Amino acid sequence: MKHRVLPSIAAVTALVALVGCSKSASDSEKAPAGSTAAVEEVRDVAPALAAYHKEKVMKLWQRPGLSDRDRSLVTVAHLIAGGHTAELSFYVEKALDDGVRPREISEAVTHLAFYSGWQNARAAIPGIKSVFAERDVKKSDLPAVQPDLLSLDRDAEKSRDDDVRSNFGDVSPGVVENTRNVLFRDLWLRPDLKPRDRSLVTVVALVTNGQSEQLTYHLGRAMDNGLTATQAGETLNQLAFYAGWPRVFSALPVVKDVLNSRK
Repeated sequence: MKHRVLPSIAAVTALVALVGCSKSASDSEKAPAGSTAAVEEVRDVAPALAAYHKEKVMKLWQRPGLSDRDRSLVTVAHLIAGGHTAELSFYVEKALDDGVRPREISEAVTHLAFYSGWQNARAAIPGIKSVFAERDVKKSDLPAVQPDLLSLDRDAEKSRDDDVRSNFGDVSPGVVENTRNVLFRDLWLRPDLKPRDRSLVTVVALVTNGQSEQLTYHLGRAMDNGLTATQAGETLNQLAFYAGWPRVFSALPVVKDVLNSRK
């Protein structure tokens, strides 16, 4: 992996996005780290913040519970879902180095347009495009517009659709129709982001944007798709530093209920 120098940050709080660390001293050259200028800039204003960054946030990336690939995918999904584009290029590069494929990043952007808004997905395009250009990612490396879709679990989809239609069909039939035909019978069946990862980035988007009321269904779906309780818990720990403690504590009761229901 080639070492990258992060751009300077305009605000002290942006240091929280400049994280990363290696698994051991022997592979420290693989660690994402802020530029000396950026670190010095923070020390000149908030030395305690610089210390927290070094002693806590950087060590976050050493923790077990999430693979490097998953931790990068979670972080990139958070930055896209939250519209935080300043450090996105760096983290997309790290994600690629950690094993996330270009087609998976591309598909995550498309998916997150539906779960965090078109504007956030479109705002992510320039930063990702610059990395793809530098890495010589070709259009043939990206998902097809109309791929062969994964098979549909018809019983589960009928149950979900019946529930939504009975509750909201009289309120917004358009939302019900698009939820059925665009999201769950098209977007969720696209093959270039595995169902488990598609669920994971959805959960990240919900936590990032404080939409905990939607977590019960989507975390349950994530676990049906292979996300473990340990991975769910460590995803929240990652997001505590990136999305902030209030967002995570708003999500914790819902996550607790889902995990308890699975025991």
